[in-house]
Amino acid sequence: MLIGFSVGNYRSFKDVVTLSMVAAEDAYGNDELDKNNVFKVNQQFSLLKSAAIYGANASGKSNLILAFNFMRRFVMNSAKLQITDKIDVEPFRLSTETVDKPSFFEIVFQLKNKTYRYGFEVTQKRVVSEWLFCTPRSRETKIFNRQGDKIEYSKNIEQGNILRGLTKKNTLFLSLAAQFNDSLTVEIVSWFSHLGVVSGLNVELLKAITLEHLSNRQDLIDGVNKLIKKLDLSIDNLNLETETGKISLDSLPQDLPDVVRNIISHSSGEIKSATIKTYHPKYDSTGKMIELEIFDMDNHESDGTKKILALSAPILDTLQRGEVLVIDELDARLHPLMTRSIIELFNSQKTNPKNAQLIFTTHDINLLSHKFLRRDQIWFTEKNHQGATDLYSLVEFADINNNNTFEKDYIQGRYGAIPFIGDLSKIIGN
Repeated sequence: MLIGFSVGNYRSFKDVVTLSMVAAEDAYGNDELDKNNVFKVNQQFSLLKSAAIYGANASGKSNLILAFNFMRRFVMNSAKLQITDKIDVEPFRLSTETVDKPSFFEIVFQLKNKTYRYGFEVTQKRVVSEWLFCTPRSRETKIFNRQGDKIEYSKNIEQGNILRGLTKKNTLFLSLAAQFNDSLTVEIVSWFSHLGVVSGLNVELLKAITLEHLSNRQDLIDGVNKLIKKLDLSIDNLNLETETGKISLDSLPQDLPDVVRNIISHSSGEIKSATIKTYHPKYDSTGKMIELEIFDMDNHESDGTKKILALSAPILDTLQRGEVLVIDELDARLHPLMTRSIIELFNSQKTNPKNAQLIFTTHDINLLSHKFLRRDQIWFTEKNHQGATDLYSLVEFADINNNNTFEKDYIQGRYGAIPFIGDLSKIIGN
């Protein structure tokens, strides 16, 4: 479960900002939200089941999701880099103060009743610093700390001396240790591998994510079929049709997304090419359903239907496992009621008994209601006049309470994070 995520000097983030999933202690006066939208971790704190991020176009919302994705990919793949490979990180480029300084990433999460704080600073050439701390009860203890080539580690790290000598300047110590089957770091990297990140609206990537989740998971296919019937998509069910073929892994593009590479990386070069088929009821002249007509999802379904079908598998998988899912532009191409229904799956004791968490960016102001989201679940991104993104929560506004109309106040600019649009009538001459 995610406690917090911080990023700085990355893309539009100049200073370090933090997205916190820790529930605020304020009395919200809405017992239903407090019961469904929050879960208790221990006596010290509770966590939110979801967080919505609002902001104008180009305000930095998507960059926050990209930061999640970069950290996840770098943890999972840095041990594979050659010594001459560049680290695919982009600092804040609009300031002379930051362009040559490292980017900062840190994440705090719970795993097996222990709190871990892991982070690193990197440039395109090297890992500048890296750290892992654990809080088993109340006191934080160091697992390892790295400053440049100097690595200090505790007895928790197996084969520490060997690993220290093998760690390249552009490789994370965490990733290398996990590759050598160090038990603790294997668990940490596994947590990252189950952190779901859906960034952008690329239809092919969404399809690849769907195929990865549904492959060899009949239980998940059954769950998706139940969900699509509830969402009124006029689809009776879907299924996967697969064909086996061969491909050379060396022929794959180097920039192929990890999620796609994982699908086609099979032993002895064999891969399964899968297509998603949707089944629609077919009726006779009397209105009686006589059979199911098979459609190819790629060619016959709308972009909105493709998206909801693509998201269904990772959403259900996340709920079943009690993990974390991060989605950019959740509401894009979806009906507002459908977006709301997805969020309700997470903000529920019944459908989310394992306390999975959903973090998403959106422009859907219909969600801005004190009857649907707590103030600490609502976040905003806004750029200053120097192009740097700030991230802040509605709970930080001391004069806001549940008597306010969040939707109206947001559109009127009371919380910032909206575009300031000039007089468009002057863009076309007489």
